Amino acid sequence: MTDRPRRARRVQLSTPGSSEKMIQKASESKADHVFLDLEDAVAPSQKRDARKKIIEGLKTLNWKGKTRCVRINDLTTEYAYEDIIEIVEGAGEHLDTIMMTKVQTAADVLFADKLLHQIEKKLKMKRKIGLEALIEEVEGMQNVDSIAACTPRLECLVFGMGDFSASMGVTNRNVGETDGYPGDIWHYARFRLIMACRAAGIDPVDGPFADFKNPDAYREECKRSMILGCVGKWAIHPSQIDIALDVYSPKPDDIARARKLEKAYAEAEAAGLGAINVDGIMVDVASIRILRNTILNKADLYGL
Repeated sequence: MTDRPRRARRVQLSTPGSSEKMIQKASESKADHVFLDLEDAVAPSQKRDARKKIIEGLKTLNWKGKTRCVRINDLTTEYAYEDIIEIVEGAGEHLDTIMMTKVQTAADVLFADKLLHQIEKKLKMKRKIGLEALIEEVEGMQNVDSIAACTPRLECLVFGMGDFSASMGVTNRNVGETDGYPGDIWHYARFRLIMACRAAGIDPVDGPFADFKNPDAYREECKRSMILGCVGKWAIHPSQIDIALDVYSPKPDDIARARKLEKAYAEAEAAGLGAINVDGIMVDVASIRILRNTILNKADLYGL
């Protein structure tokens, strides 16, 4: 385990890097994480120009309280290495993380890790740029454990169910939907990715839900991934931001209860007791660990 920066990722807002208007709106949104996109949201003819718009936006807009991320093109394209070099050399300290796409092996992440190391050394940067990786191919999911643990620079894995559906041959009408499958079609993939993340000490994040006019279904997908252990989900439209913030944030009553139980157990432990009864609930060291990991740590991170 290493000391990685603790960042809020309750909602990762997808923002086309080719649109100055949308970049500005993203900076003014409630999202605690924004990724400016150079990949699917940008036409090939606009990719190089989009880099300039992203750099300008990162350097001139107010991103206070947000994780500032840029999603690059995948390593099979002609754009990826220049995406990293131009964005990091141009934005420098105004950038927090780079999101890699279609990661298939640990070697993909290590390529970006080494390249970033060289750029940071050249620029004499005071802090490292973090990496986030999209798992959206069958090969990537098969290698998810080694990917998650490959470098201390990696902070987060995202389950990209859109391309994953294509890679698997899954039949669904819209990205993120189940289309009548009896149960949660994404359960195994989510669970596998979350377990790899938790073992490596990094954040698991759930991917997009395309039908932004169906807020109830989006909320349900947020709840399913949150219960399994995801810290947040993508928003492909601003209307999804409030829903994700609500679902992935612990509620005031739960925080108050958790703090009460933690205090009671600390007092009991000081008195030499190993387990206690609080309002008819048995509380022991395992209970406190659950409360700390699922409620209290989040409350501290989000300032709740």
